[in-house]
Amino acid sequence: MSKGAAAPPAGRRVLVRVPMRWADMDAYGHINNVNIVRMMEEARIAAFGVPGGTGRPGVEPAVDLFANVPAGTQVLVVEHRVRYAQPLEYRNIPAEVDVWASNPKAASFDISYEFRDPADGHVCVRALTTLAFFSTADQRLMRLPAEHRSALAGFVGPPAVG
Repeated sequence: MSKGAAAPPAGRRVLVRVPMRWADMDAYGHINNVNIVRMMEEARIAAFGVPGGTGRPGVEPAVDLFANVPAGTQVLVVEHRVRYAQPLEYRNIPAEVDVWASNPKAASFDISYEFRDPADGHVCVRALTTLAFFSTADQRLMRLPAEHRSALAGFVGPPAVG
């Protein structure tokens, strides 16, 4: 690899198509920043599933990372980081979102996102969500269980936002 060349992603990405709603648009015809975060959540759930015991059965995620979360454990959002490369303009077709894991640590990990315009494929938004497992009994963060760390391993790549 030549000096300055970007390293290819290490882990596998999951492609998710997230609908853009008419109400997601701001006065400029762009998807509003608040709705980008909502779309991040939808992409994360479609790619990796919901924490066990929440919601009702529906469409199976691409990879179910959270089905076996231990009882008394919550998977909480710690932080969102969003970088806008250019506006994601409203279209009546779904946005294409690549989703993968990054920055695995003892008690947290990130989900990275790359939003592309569905018509021309240019990158509009790069973002990440930091998630952590939280023990409701102990009221503190807990180490990621080995089975979840192992399930994440095949999807770990560089973070979308530095």
